[in-house]
Amino acid sequence: MNKEMSKALTQTGPGTPMGELLRRYWVPVVASDEVKEPDGPQVKVQIMSEKLIVFRDTEGVVGVVSEFCSHRGVSLYFARNEEGGLRCAYHGVKFDRNGKCVDIPSAPELCEKMHIKSYPCVERAGLVWAYMGAAGTQPDLPELEWCLVPQSHVYVSRRLQESNFLQAMEGGIDTAHVSFVHRYEVDIDPMHVGTQALKYIKADGNVIFTIEKTDFGMTLYGRRNGDVDNYYWRITQWIFPWYTLIPPFGEHALGGHLWVPVDDHNCMAWSINYHIDKPLSTEERQAMQAGKGIHVAYESEKSFRPAQNMQNEYLIDRVAQKEKRSYSGVFGISMQDASLQESMGVVQDHENEKLLPTDRAIVMARRMLYEFAMETKATGEPPALKGKSHQIRAAGVLLPKAQDPLEWAAEHLIGGLHHPLYTL
Repeated sequence: MNKEMSKALTQTGPGTPMGELLRRYWVPVVASDEVKEPDGPQVKVQIMSEKLIVFRDTEGVVGVVSEFCSHRGVSLYFARNEEGGLRCAYHGVKFDRNGKCVDIPSAPELCEKMHIKSYPCVERAGLVWAYMGAAGTQPDLPELEWCLVPQSHVYVSRRLQESNFLQAMEGGIDTAHVSFVHRYEVDIDPMHVGTQALKYIKADGNVIFTIEKTDFGMTLYGRRNGDVDNYYWRITQWIFPWYTLIPPFGEHALGGHLWVPVDDHNCMAWSINYHIDKPLSTEERQAMQAGKGIHVAYESEKSFRPAQNMQNEYLIDRVAQKEKRSYSGVFGISMQDASLQESMGVVQDHENEKLLPTDRAIVMARRMLYEFAMETKATGEPPALKGKSHQIRAAGVLLPKAQDPLEWAAEHLIGGLHHPLYTL
């Protein structure tokens, strides 16, 4: 990938081609619980290089607005959230949840000139989502399965990753690495332990992929040796532009990720586990809160930076690596991935990479993102703007060696969430 394409794919600020493409989609900004009280403390976030404030007003409705007061640029993080809006602590200029200036104590006649940017927002799946794109072009709300199940069935966390969103997301698309970096951790991790899938994943690291382009993005069919008569297929999806689904492991909760740029050098990795038809157990939820599975422990209570990070070398344990308790010496599924992805630098040197056959899905994802960002007139509407296209589920299944996996998926996965769960 040349420098021009690398730059186009990793720069997501306002006015950039990739930034404008990503703004066509609803984006999670905070968990609803972070702003659960009317007139409670506001939260500041950064999404695609835009600094924002999220708050719940007196009526209990959430607003997402620019962080900075239009008067002299003071951060509204220090504002008073009261009586239907945020009042700047410096000179009392006040804004409602739509960014409208509703009061200037020293010059009320100037309110119409003092509005700040705001974004439409909704609450769904326990998250606050914002639409940061052009007015009148909002897509359907997300309809991934984890967005549709009851709150008791789902757990969502997020962590800061100190790399651009593309290389983080590519780790979610690339399922070949599971046979290596996670091969020891999965034997004891409560979200993976005791499943038949692990036998096939660990026995065969030579994954052969078939890639299918779809109306939502693409489906990856990863073939490993199964038993004498069957192949083991891990079937996963990349839902344009930033969702990945994880093939299930036995009766454990299903999983997925969502990768959102903070700026061009950092991203927020959202991690999701859920059951289709039952609540998460107390033990499952406690394990997730403790950072097991695809979740992490944090550096501090109010930080989304992982406790394992580049400053402390991810608490790498060379003894554990030598004793084959950790393949890389880093513990934790997500931090095993993040440590390797961050080691590439905040933006990988794409010109010098030498890709392998297992990287075909990554190449296709890059090409799709680039084409829809740079050639919008030629390519038309991007994928996955319709909510129903999100209604797809990952699978793990043994199929006869003569079975075409795409034909099997057309009957057993495509067309909605009414199909049974296929898992090993």
